[in-house]
Amino acid sequence: MIVRSFKDIEGTDRHVKSRSGTWESKRIILAKEGVGFSLHETTVYAGTETTMWYANHIEAVLCVEGETELTNEETGEKHLITPGTMYLLNGHEKHTLRPTVDSRFVCVFNPPPVTGREDHDENGVYPLLTEEATA
Repeated sequence: MIVRSFKDIEGTDRHVKSRSGTWESKRIILAKEGVGFSLHETTVYAGTETTMWYANHIEAVLCVEGETELTNEETGEKHLITPGTMYLLNGHEKHTLRPTVDSRFVCVFNPPPVTGREDHDENGVYPLLTEEATA
């Protein structure tokens, strides 16, 4: 059994701040736990714009705080994401987040779970990193 809180991982290597400065992520479950998914709390900052494309992962995202415009860059379709709203990137859709206020999300990645070292490249993609389970 693993028990940890987001507070436990603040300031550790599991607390990742993007090079772009538009988001930070507290990665509470990672590939090394060996459970087949990763779980994160991600905050995107008000007034920023982040374009992402998870070419190597499926991501489910649940908004727990804030308000963000989500644009599907493939279709141009826009959605207002507010607390209690979920979106699933099951087709590896390129998308952009534009938060009007700081917004907090709980995110699940699979397959594969992330290692915790990922950050978006110039195309908005997380690289495909692997790690042996240690748990």
